Parts: sequence; structure tokens; C-alpha cells
Amino acid sequence: WLTENSKKAFGLIRGARVGILIDVSAVSSGPQKEEFQSDLMSLIDQQLSQKEKLFVLSFGTTIQSLWPGPVEVNTSTLQELKLWVKTLQPDGGSNLLQALKKIFTLKGLNSLVAIMGRCPDQTCEILSDYIQQSSMGRDLITHVITYKCGDQVPPAVLKNLAEAVGGYYHCYGPGTELYASRDVDELLAETQKAQSILSHVQALRRSISSNPCEELTCMMREISTEIAEGPLTGLLPKPPKHEAPLTIEFPNLDSTSAEWLKVNGLKAKKLSLYQVLAPNAFSPVEEFVPILQKTVSSTIHEKAMVQFEWHDGTVKNIHVDLPFLCEYQKQLSRALRTYERRIEWLSLASRRIWGAVCEKRVVILLDVSVTNSMYIIHIQHSLRLLLEEQLSNKDCFNLIAFGSAIESWRPEMVPVSHNNLQSAWRWALNLQCQGSRNVLGALRKAVEVDFKDKDKHQLQGIYLFTGGIPDQDVVGRLHPGCPSSSPTPSILPWKNIPRFLTGGPGRQWCH
Repeated sequence: WLTENSKKAFGLIRGARVGILIDVSAVSSGPQKEEFQSDLMSLIDQQLSQKEKLFVLSFGTTIQSLWPGPVEVNTSTLQELKLWVKTLQPDGGSNLLQALKKIFTLKGLNSLVAIMGRCPDQTCEILSDYIQQSSMGRDLITHVITYKCGDQVPPAVLKNLAEAVGGYYHCYGPGTELYASRDVDELLAETQKAQSILSHVQALRRSISSNPCEELTCMMREISTEIAEGPLTGLLPKPPKHEAPLTIEFPNLDSTSAEWLKVNGLKAKKLSLYQVLAPNAFSPVEEFVPILQKTVSSTIHEKAMVQFEWHDGTVKNIHVDLPFLCEYQKQLSRALRTYERRIEWLSLASRRIWGAVCEKRVVILLDVSVTNSMYIIHIQHSLRLLLEEQLSNKDCFNLIAFGSAIESWRPEMVPVSHNNLQSAWRWALNLQCQGSRNVLGALRKAVEVDFKDKDKHQLQGIYLFTGGIPDQDVVGRLHPGCPSSSPTPSILPWKNIPRFLTGGPGRQWCH
């Protein structure tokens, strides 16, 4: 029900007196604009027509409201709203703060809906502080909806905003990844609780099998049959063309951020504070003056030079003129923009889930334990993005799926080719979730079989994509005493669970 019609695009809108803010900064012409307007029409017909009062406002660089204040919902106002939606045009930036200032001057609203097409111009902290202060003492329900943000900005920014103000978050973007909703998350959590209770009841039934109760046995058989016939994987919709062949890209030559910073970091660019000040830094001079029969230190007028504590604890006399300082600020600003672009690049597409896969020989470990039954589509989709975007320039790879048992796509690593990538994807589509979480068994399979000749190769990696705590204590047991050419483990916890370490110099990337 939550994935149908306007609820799929915008979620469930709560409240009877609703103020709607529509971000038009990312509205483009052509089919995308028509689809956005069509979805808004569905929202009007299916949800907004049931409200008592409405107020709508579009915003980009400037704001534009349809009515001066909230109006009663009737046939005339709904028709006027539909005509207004057809006139929406793109408008520069995304000044959400200005739109909020306008709507908080209105009285009588108990629900606020912000439909965003991109990241707002203001930071999450500024917006959340303003909403909390302005809504203090008011019974206001806040909805933050991201509509097809695509790869322009991580929707996590807007999700953090919704969580900061205690509101509801809904993300819709069928062209990229699965959409997310607080309502769906709550239902999935409740379903997991029911699954856990069911497993306990089944264990209870087995414990009394020596003296079975016929009525209880029949009831449990009915429950088990119902669960088997209605798999929980159907709760999460499949992305478009989920089962289609891969569309393989050849990526750029990636590097880890540590390697990238060796070339682009402040130290590499000679922009650290001490590097910049060093040419004009002078140590105080001490000399013995025979006529005074003592050692004296040079004295510098404080307006001529500035005393500055150096990294070794000594004090230097520093001379910095204003033009030099302005140029340094410009260089720092350019460096900051470079780092921001790097962070944005790491937050897009498959790198958002897996990080930057830089090793040439890679093994992917996939957690398909029974507790991940509801997330098998997410696991498959995440793997698809990796196969399409980051593996085509590698030397060798393999896939290993683990529950209680260990199942590998190939007996050992094979060369990367178009056919092998497509074959790996077809194999992944048939994965089933079952059993516990035998992480140690999967790691042993990868290290002892796929990396048996690890000393002959450099740049090797194990990527562990998991959703929970392993069955075993793997700390310090992965590869004690391994040489530096051993594969680097990367832990990829993709749900909000406690993290664990492998004992090796691994990387963590949380999704």
C-alpha cells in the first residue's frame, strides 16, 4: 500500500492543514518535468484533496506562493492548484531557508512538506536549528521528501535534516537506487521482530516433538506454509531492469584517498601553515656581550613581527604581509573545493556503497544469512552497481556468498572479462538467504584459495559486505603474521549495526 501511486513518490502526507514547499531549482524541461508535474497531480487527487486547508509555495533562488495564506480545500482551489503546477519553471538555486521563513509566518498549519530536487543552499545545521526554534510550542509534523535527486547530492544530507527535526523522510528515485522511507523502515523492523518470534516458536515446537500436541503442530504448519508462500523479499520493490544484463563501464584509474592526498594534500601542495610561514620565520638571536658579561636576546617590536609558537615548541618571529596572506587564503579555498569534489565523487553511484575499489585482484564476500532475507534485492543491486562501474579494469575477481554454508561463484579467482562479469551477475540473481553468518569460513576460503599465491602479487583486496555480527570472534584471526602483500580486508556494514574489526590493516565503509 505504501508503494502505490502518490505514496510511492511522496510517502504518506500526515496532518489536515498542510503547507507544501516545492523546490523548482532542479526542474528541467522535457519528459522529466512532465513526469514531475504528473506525480504532483496524483498527489493532489489522492492525498491533498482529503485535507482541510492547503498552502503551496515554490522556491528556487526566489519564492513564489499561489495564495497569500492557507485556503479551504474544495473543487475550485484544487483546480487552481493543478493549473499552477503546470506553470512551474526552474529557478536557480535552492533557497529553502527563505521558503521556511515565509511559511512560518502563517498561522493554522499543522503539517510542513518540503519536496526537494537537490541539496538546499544552506547547511543542515542552520535549517534544523531554524525549524526547531520556529516550531517551538507548535504541533507541527515535518516531511522532507527527495524527488529523483539522482547523483547530484547524497540524499543523506536531507535525511539527516529530517531526523534532526524529528520529522519523516522519504526518498524517491527509481532511476538510481531503491527508495527509502521511515514508514517502510518501521514496518521492516516490525517484520523482523515477527520473524524472530516465529523462529523461537518453531524451536519450542521442536523441543516438545517427543510429546507433540496435534493442534499446535497444525497451527505451526499453517504459519510456516504462509511464510514460505509469501517471501519477505517482495516487500522491497526491484529497481528498474534489475534482472537485465549488466551495462559495463570502464572506470578511471582510481586510488585510495590516502594515495590521492599524497599528491593533492596540503603537505603535498606545500600549503600547511608551517610550510607557508617558514621562509619568513626567524628564531630569536642570543649572543654573549663581553662588555655586559652576559648573554642577551634580541628584541623585536611586536608591531614589526609576530611571535608564533613553532611545531617543535620553540617561538619564532614571523613576518607576514597582507597580500601574501590573501593569496594563501585563495590557495586554501581552492584546495577545499578540490577536497569537497573528492568527497562528492566518493558519495556517488557504487562508490557510495563500496568506496573506491582500487586493488587489481578482488574477492567480494556477500552476507546471505537468513536475517538478510528482506534485503536480498538491496544486496544484489549493490553488487550490480559494483560489477558495472568498478571491476572492468581489474585483473582477477571472484564472488563468495556465505550463510551457514560457503558458496563461491568460481572455485578460485578468474580474469575479468565481459563474459565473466555477466556470468557473475546471473549467479548472484539466484542467491537465496539461509543459515547463520559464517564470516570466518568465508574469509578462510578467500585467503587460503583465492589468495594462495598472495606473495606473488600486489594490490589485493577482500571486500566483506555484511549486515551484522559474525558467528565467530574474527578479531586477530584473519591473517596473523601475513606479509605486506597480503590482501587488504574492507568491512562494509550496510545496516545500522555494531562494527567489528578483522585484526588486519583494513578499511571500513558504512552504508
